[in-house]
Amino acid sequence: MARKASTKKSVESKVAKDPIIDNQQITYTLESNYMPYAMSVIISRAIPEIDGFKPSHRKLLYTMYKMGLISGSRIKSANVVGRTMQLNPHGDAAIYETMVRLTEGHQALLHPLVDSKGNFGRQYSRDMAYAAARYTEVKLAKVCTEIFCDIDKDTVDFVDNYDGSLKEPTLLPVSFPNILVNPNQGIAVGMASNICSFNLREICDATIRLMKNPESDILDVLKAPDFSTGGQIIYDEQALREIYSTGRGSIKIRAKYEYDKKANCIDIKEIPYTTTVEAIIEKIIELIKAGKLKEVADIRDETDLSGLKVTIDLKKGTDPHKLMAKLFKMTPLQDSFGCNFNILVEGSPMVLGVTDIICEWLRFRKNCIKRGIRYDIEKKSARLHLLKGLEKILLDIDKAVRIVRETEEDAMVVPNLMQGFGIDEIQAEFVAEIKLRNLNKEYIIKQTGEIKRLEDELAELRDTLESNKKIEKIIEKQLKEISKKFGEDRKTEIVTEDVSETMEAEQEVESYPVKIFRTADGYLKKISLLSLRFSGEQKVKESDRIVQCIDSDNTAELLVFSSSGEVYKIKEHEVPDSKASLLGEYLPNLLQMGPDEKVTGMVVTKDFDGHILFCFENGKVAKVELKGYQTKLNRKKLTNAYSVASPLVEAIQIKEDCDICLISNAGKALVFNSEKIAAKTTKSTQGVSVMQPTKNSIVAEAKLAEMTGFKELKVYRPKNIPAKGSFIRPEDEGTEQMTLFED
Repeated sequence: MARKASTKKSVESKVAKDPIIDNQQITYTLESNYMPYAMSVIISRAIPEIDGFKPSHRKLLYTMYKMGLISGSRIKSANVVGRTMQLNPHGDAAIYETMVRLTEGHQALLHPLVDSKGNFGRQYSRDMAYAAARYTEVKLAKVCTEIFCDIDKDTVDFVDNYDGSLKEPTLLPVSFPNILVNPNQGIAVGMASNICSFNLREICDATIRLMKNPESDILDVLKAPDFSTGGQIIYDEQALREIYSTGRGSIKIRAKYEYDKKANCIDIKEIPYTTTVEAIIEKIIELIKAGKLKEVADIRDETDLSGLKVTIDLKKGTDPHKLMAKLFKMTPLQDSFGCNFNILVEGSPMVLGVTDIICEWLRFRKNCIKRGIRYDIEKKSARLHLLKGLEKILLDIDKAVRIVRETEEDAMVVPNLMQGFGIDEIQAEFVAEIKLRNLNKEYIIKQTGEIKRLEDELAELRDTLESNKKIEKIIEKQLKEISKKFGEDRKTEIVTEDVSETMEAEQEVESYPVKIFRTADGYLKKISLLSLRFSGEQKVKESDRIVQCIDSDNTAELLVFSSSGEVYKIKEHEVPDSKASLLGEYLPNLLQMGPDEKVTGMVVTKDFDGHILFCFENGKVAKVELKGYQTKLNRKKLTNAYSVASPLVEAIQIKEDCDICLISNAGKALVFNSEKIAAKTTKSTQGVSVMQPTKNSIVAEAKLAEMTGFKELKVYRPKNIPAKGSFIRPEDEGTEQMTLFED
């Protein structure tokens, strides 16, 4: 009974105690617990500051700097990680992972900050693990000389480390806008940061331009971001302007590839920065299993020490460029980089555009330079003060020796010198510490000779400190030197809108024979042979006539040359089917030509095999390979397609060399073989002179010789070209006016 009573009493006493969980207002919990944690993550972990570093980066790099790793040989990564823990209280695994991303071997940065030896994995691979810290070796990269520029001259603030045993910098005095040169990502509490990288040369040029004129447009200098993994950026001026002004936006990136015709495979050697090889391969395999990529025979990762390489084997008859267009649309081979330029400015998170970030960095850098100048002024002023005290000793060295010798107490030497020469305690202490052997006139004159130089230097430093233009000159000089020393060519190619349009996956196009008709006024008809069989006479405008009639296929491509020297490309399947009873499509409207442009020639091709002969009014003929107009991407318009030095008479497509006839408006004809015209790779070549028109004549017609109907072509064939041609014989007169079609 006694035991039961004691048990009951202990239970009652527990019930009487306060509960373990205390009820709190949610507002109090957020204010006292959540907000301090959130601010700690934002300020001390996830968001980079104006120098381009998060605290973990800064602590690691400063530790390596203090270890003397900016020069000399590499040391084990484990050694660096251990020493970094004096500033960064996180575990060794977190510190080493931070180091890995900064290394040259990992290839995540445009300008790696850590020179590395060993396996550090790869940015473009998800599964390629880096080696343990005990196996790899590191030191600071050469570019770090600009990261720690004048750090020992009080250019930045220093604070105690977590246990107060060491000092560490709050920022690093970077002498270039590292915040935009190397990419940075971070996820904080309630906010994130995603900063892409830009080319160092372009950033330096843009910074100099903005420093001279904060209102200037930097888009023509800072063309687009640049990524360490290469690839192509699809240029979008509006999106870039938004990023440059607001710090938010999206950039489209795609892979670069090569087609190996011999092996019938595609080699992908550069991929978007935002994806990995494994993600690409997995997605392609998924599409193959789903039956959406029947063109692919095999895919494999052939990445080795020479670099990234993903090989896609194609099935016979597959068009590699059409397949890549399909893959860009359906896989991570084309991806987007979402920009969110969230950085810490004086401890406050701000989303700034590129222009504002550069201006903020300039403000920070100017302050660093001013602090460095003040440090130099202070040091030089102290030195000058000592030398001026020494200069007074020069007046009577014997007196100084006598004062020291006759002073009985050591503590009175400095006061006696102060009294004897009228100098202060610091100067007297300096004089008293001079060795006896140096108390000679030569030594003192040599030392005091620095006074004039120091005075001039101090005057220059004070003048610079007060002049904003001189400080900007210093920054400009440093940026130009950095650009020249560390600048590299772009790794990411820019695909601009005026050169290339976005390639889209093409739908399967039905193949059937068609006939293409073009009129002198620029009308085009595409009529299927089935429809043509039951058609009557071709309808054209009263003053118009048909100048071209070509047998083709619905899958072919039309190249339409305009009077402005451009060529418009359009797929035949994009041209609506017509009938003989209709006028057809008006080409200037169909191709969206300019108001003053006219159609001067047209070529139809499927394989871009052969050549084009451009025959001009001045009697010159240019021979250009048709492959010069073939593009990997779906480009609708090419500029400088042919020379406009003289009006174009005709563009003649030939598969192999043949006889061509030029006819002038003076009634002369000239026949030559196209093999006498050398093929040119430059599309806008003016060609070579073939027919020499008389003073008031020009070449009016150009056609295949077999189309002229001349009875004897040899009559019009000169021994050499250029030549003036021969008058058309009476028996041949009128034959050259033969129509292309006969009823």
